[in-house]
Amino acid sequence: MSLSNESTDPTPTTRQDSRPGFEDTEPDNSMHEFYGLYQELLLITLVLTGIIFICVWIFYSLNIALNYLLGACTGVVYLRMLAKDVEGLSGEKKQLSKTRFALLVAVILLASRWNQLQILPIFLGFLTYKATLLFYVVRGAFASSLPKLR
Repeated sequence: MSLSNESTDPTPTTRQDSRPGFEDTEPDNSMHEFYGLYQELLLITLVLTGIIFICVWIFYSLNIALNYLLGACTGVVYLRMLAKDVEGLSGEKKQLSKTRFALLVAVILLASRWNQLQILPIFLGFLTYKATLLFYVVRGAFASSLPKLR
């Protein structure tokens, strides 16, 4: 029981405290950055896949290179599924789903059952998207440490 006439209900401050003209730019801008990052990572992954595929074909054989390519394509699909999952995060959905891992498990099981497929090149091909992330982070670290010339 309160002795004063003032209400103890919390006051909404989401729109009141924001600066004029900047109400909805934050989510749109962050999603725009997300889509740009996704497309950049996808492009780097495809370029790395092409380079590594040709190198594996030259130094090993076409069969191993095709196994690598199967794994790399699985990695690209995994990256796309991950991006869709991150895009769907909201106030209601707080966690990423774990169904993406079923894709890798299915491809590895297929490789273990079919004699023409080899597990190691497929798995290493799948990890190409991880090499993309490593490349992106290292490039960003070197870009931020270099002095800017103007």
